[in-house]
Amino acid sequence: MFSGVDVIVHLATATTPGVPEPAAEALDVAIAQRVLDAAGVAGVRQVVVLSTAMVYGAWAANSVPLTEHAPVRPNPDFSWAVVRAQIEQMAAEWGSREPDRVVTILRPAAVVTESSLGQLASVLHTARVGVAAEGDPPVQYLHIDDLASAVAVAVTTRLDGAVNVAPDGWIPPDALHDLEGPRPRVRVPSWVARALAALRWRSGVAPIPPGVVPYTSHSWVVANDRLRARGWRPEYTNEEAWVVSHDPGPLDRMPARRRQEIALLVAGLAVVGLIVAAVVLIRRLRGSGRGLEDRSQHH
Repeated sequence: MFSGVDVIVHLATATTPGVPEPAAEALDVAIAQRVLDAAGVAGVRQVVVLSTAMVYGAWAANSVPLTEHAPVRPNPDFSWAVVRAQIEQMAAEWGSREPDRVVTILRPAAVVTESSLGQLASVLHTARVGVAAEGDPPVQYLHIDDLASAVAVAVTTRLDGAVNVAPDGWIPPDALHDLEGPRPRVRVPSWVARALAALRWRSGVAPIPPGVVPYTSHSWVVANDRLRARGWRPEYTNEEAWVVSHDPGPLDRMPARRRQEIALLVAGLAVVGLIVAAVVLIRRLRGSGRGLEDRSQHH
């Protein structure tokens, strides 16, 4: 399949961050294994694998920023990141079998394009508005052109090992709020946000997998020093990447006072929705408890 090929850049995926599908995730792993097997047969010297910075996980004790020396420990409920970590391990094992093999693992921040958030950035953005978990971590946005140039640097310099891909620095919470403008947001404890996300996910109300919630409440921003040392320079800052990925909508064109009034109104409705959802959740939990109690009495 890869006869005469010196470098393979593996970007293919059958999954998306917002749609946990076990069959597609298994297919992702199988595709990666076939690529690695074929690369071994063809004598390929370098394999570049596109992963994600989410493999570090979003944990309260994370350093800000994370370097490539940080442990790989994705949040276990977010299967998309777990699968990326598994593919990273497969690639590393492939590279260890021959001394002249080079394996590059790219770990980008959330990627955006012109006038559009990428799939991951869109999922994270949606999870941060409305009823959201407590915590206001810094964020990073990577323009897809800068990701492409990172791939080129990885190939031309035969960069070995894991490397973070992100603009310099990050967007602090206050600066992100200024960029986004007034948005409806009700803060709740993380366990409540996860429970409500699971309920909305199962009912089809919102396309947000509950496993992504920790990534909206704890920092997972990364340092780009290693890639910069190889000559890579991002063309877009985090803020510039965010701006070019957003077309101004009707709300953005309104006067600031009117936007604030609408945000407060929607936030009030979100509180009502939160109360209703909490009641439904409690009733379900109570119903499950009674069912277990009845079964235990029958036994």
